[in-house]
Amino acid sequence: MRLMHGIGVKVRQQVWIDGHPVDGLIGERLVVQVDGFEHHRAADRRRDIAADARLMLRGFHVLRFDYVQILFHPEQVISVIQTAIAQRRHLAQ
Repeated sequence: MRLMHGIGVKVRQQVWIDGHPVDGLIGERLVVQVDGFEHHRAADRRRDIAADARLMLRGFHVLRFDYVQILFHPEQVISVIQTAIAQRRHLAQ
């Protein structure tokens, strides 16, 4: 989560929630998932969708980005995450 460190946002990596690790956790409730370049066969995609749903039902906000977004459109990724933080989605209610 090098992008976030560049703008002063602390991200805890590989935090275990609901028995599974998440790529990044900002604050108490904002989960950031990053899909790799070769990621997402159909079975992988279904697993991730189910995991995202479980996290959302537990009160987490999940943002999922792919390799292309991170590498070639970092300003968009940063903007989305900054907007979520401005909306206080990283805080427990």
